[in-house]
Amino acid sequence: MTPLRQRMLDAMTLRGMAARTVEAYIHAMVGLSRYHRRSPDTLSVAEVQQYMVHLHRERRLAFSSVNQAASAFKFFYGVVLGLDARSFDIPYARQPQRVPEVLSRDELARLFACAPHATANVFMKLAYATGLRLNELCHLRRRDIDDAPDRMCIHVVQGKGGKDRLVPLAADTLQVLRAWIALQPAARSGPVDAAGWLFPSRTDPDRPMFDQAPQRWYRAAAAAAGITKYGGVHTLRHCFATHLLESGVDVYTLQQWLGHRQVETTARYLHLVRPDSTVAARGATLSLLQALPVPGKTAAPTTAGTVAPPVAIPVA
Repeated sequence: MTPLRQRMLDAMTLRGMAARTVEAYIHAMVGLSRYHRRSPDTLSVAEVQQYMVHLHRERRLAFSSVNQAASAFKFFYGVVLGLDARSFDIPYARQPQRVPEVLSRDELARLFACAPHATANVFMKLAYATGLRLNELCHLRRRDIDDAPDRMCIHVVQGKGGKDRLVPLAADTLQVLRAWIALQPAARSGPVDAAGWLFPSRTDPDRPMFDQAPQRWYRAAAAAAGITKYGGVHTLRHCFATHLLESGVDVYTLQQWLGHRQVETTARYLHLVRPDSTVAARGATLSLLQALPVPGKTAAPTTAGTVAPPVAIPVA
């Protein structure tokens, strides 16, 4: 490890940056150095901006990915090297403001029914029923699930921004979790390791699942279900937020569950809420899975104080 890389790692450690952020920043700096074949501390601001243009035009990375690299460069040149931000300007790209895609409840039921296997089925259901981010689900441990009747929550440890939070756990979601844990080999042969990953890596059970696999599962299930809306696993988080707002959850409570720093980030989902939904869907606030229709059948309209019949939850 070069002294320059160690300085950057030390600076990020002192500021308590999340492991994923550290990994992304180091990856961005390595890419910059390899592109110019020089140490990054010898580059000019024009050369750094040239690499950012390369990421967008030649590599065809999304603006969000280019901006993540820009954050890494700002940190390196501004914090590690102590250069003046005005003289070493690294701009952020203006991202197109897209309205999040939200699946209907019928599409969600079809999506889960078309999951390629049991792991994909459970993973996608939990993504929708808890609103957890992809990386948060991959790093979920059994000990993070509190199923005591007077608690019923999931403890998200070091989520985005290095923050812990509690997310409520509905009874139908707990049913899925218990069935999934019971299927694991350790549960059948003896006590379940509470510290173990809920979704371990197939090649190394001591490590969490790699986050690219769930994206492939989602796209395969969406294609099989005939869903053409744009998105990946994060779409299920959008559905969680929108459907809870439709069922009467207030935006400030939802902000805490989603782990948003600013309430304005949560409030964007208000634009996706059906105007008649706060009355029509009220009565099953957290039981999102239970309110889904059975695939292949016409869902009965939901009225205040009632929910649709529960859906059978295939886990094997």
